[in-house]
Amino acid sequence: MNNLINLAKRIPTPEAALTVAYTPIRLLMPGRQPLELRLTAPASGHKLPIVLLSHGYGPSNYIPSKDGYAPLVQFWAERGFVVIQPTHASSRVGGLPKDSPGAPFFWRQRVEEIKAILDHLGEVERQATAVAGRMDHSRIGVVGHSLGGHTVGLLLGAQLNGEDFSDPRISTGILLTTPGRGGKDITEENAARFPFFDVDFSTLKTNSLVVCSDMDNPHFTTRGPEWHADAFHDAPGAKAMLTMHGVGHGLGGIASLDAKETETESPDVLEATRRLTLAWLQTALNADDGAWERATSALVQDAASLATVSTKHL
Repeated sequence: MNNLINLAKRIPTPEAALTVAYTPIRLLMPGRQPLELRLTAPASGHKLPIVLLSHGYGPSNYIPSKDGYAPLVQFWAERGFVVIQPTHASSRVGGLPKDSPGAPFFWRQRVEEIKAILDHLGEVERQATAVAGRMDHSRIGVVGHSLGGHTVGLLLGAQLNGEDFSDPRISTGILLTTPGRGGKDITEENAARFPFFDVDFSTLKTNSLVVCSDMDNPHFTTRGPEWHADAFHDAPGAKAMLTMHGVGHGLGGIASLDAKETETESPDVLEATRRLTLAWLQTALNADDGAWERATSALVQDAASLATVSTKHL
């Protein structure tokens, strides 16, 4: 029981169960240093669905790595998911050297790192012995925050200059405060600095949830918080959107509590974010077909001040 949670506790969610964690898991990558991962999973159970979490770029040193986002990772793992976190090439603490091609954002390498994890799930299990044989390789979701949302968007089917980065092994995704349309929708300076933001969401057809917030004023564009909702409006696979209320880019604290990324710390909104994203994953990955409907119904009836849910094509 968290004494700071009020309305969000009305959104149903399973009880927490014991977890195990392995870090660092190391995967060999051609021509570079190994990719380091953290794996957090239920201590028991079989045929566990898998979630890969792509971190953002962020102002902190350690949160943009395998060692951040504990409020989300631990919550999902305690309720039935194997969560794998890479330290992306863009990480300041464990990424590629800042003079490497693609620096500092390494957007293409980030996509390649997620695919490398999918290619080597057997090796991940070999190093995480308590989880070996208990992961369901046919049920895989991806979640990305901020720059991680850009990474995940490409994996889900968004294209850049007509190039397809999608991976058919991924069944669903969640885009957390993801960059919106690039090109003319961002300032001239940022269009030159972030040409890789100019993605085409119309090719994103994988079943997805978009999560944004009503106080997330992006500095990339003269548009307001609605910029982060572009994927929902443009992507045929984006079936639902959550707009969290009264918080900014950190969604109340998903990256870490008391962190630079958490410009507005809100335990109740954070808890709603955790519970609703969990419910999406449960339903989308066939762990609990009714979880999303129950969670969103409770949100509308008992906790509407925390978030608004929008749906399409259902």
